[in-house]
Amino acid sequence: MATYLNQADRLLRPRERQLPTLQFLPLMVLFLGGFYGAIMGTYGGFTGERLWQVLYSATKVPLLLLATFSISLPSFFVLNTLVGLRSDFGKVLSALLATQAGMTIILASLSPYTVLWYLSFENYGQAIMFNGLMFGIASLTAQLILLKFYRPLIRQNKLHRLMLILWLILYAFVGIQMGWVLRPFIGSPNEPVEFFREESWGNAYEMVYQIFLRALGY
Repeated sequence: MATYLNQADRLLRPRERQLPTLQFLPLMVLFLGGFYGAIMGTYGGFTGERLWQVLYSATKVPLLLLATFSISLPSFFVLNTLVGLRSDFGKVLSALLATQAGMTIILASLSPYTVLWYLSFENYGQAIMFNGLMFGIASLTAQLILLKFYRPLIRQNKLHRLMLILWLILYAFVGIQMGWVLRPFIGSPNEPVEFFREESWGNAYEMVYQIFLRALGY
């Protein structure tokens, strides 16, 4: 445990320039992402059938992060190669993995607020929105970690700044769709617990567009 805390400290403290040991980063995503997912799945209780939702959510959060990362990475590698940055990709990969791990550390630190929200409010829609807010806060804060480790690369070659922007767009695009496919992350207490929804392979962006149109009265 002390080793993991030391690795997390090296990741989060701004004065540290050395990345945590690379092998620890995916483990952080699995463990801490799973921890927040388990907390996320406790909405509606964790007895009987609802215990399965806790286990499903604990699986889905690290799966969401690692699947989004894995799908986005190959095209990002090709783009870096095309612009002549392939020799730096080892450092880029470390920075991106560090960001994933940092996001799960932040999510885990926010989990007490999720528990407090669940104890204070019963509305399912509000629970979804609150968890979305927690993910948003964690995602935005994790970009500070990404910038910290990307800064030396940008000083070395300004093209890395463009690549960083492209990564954020690519990751967000894939992440939204993966979040839609992997739902439900919380699960309504009024519906049977299930790992995937029957219509899980729909298009997230089409649904967002339809919701937007309905909001406008069309």
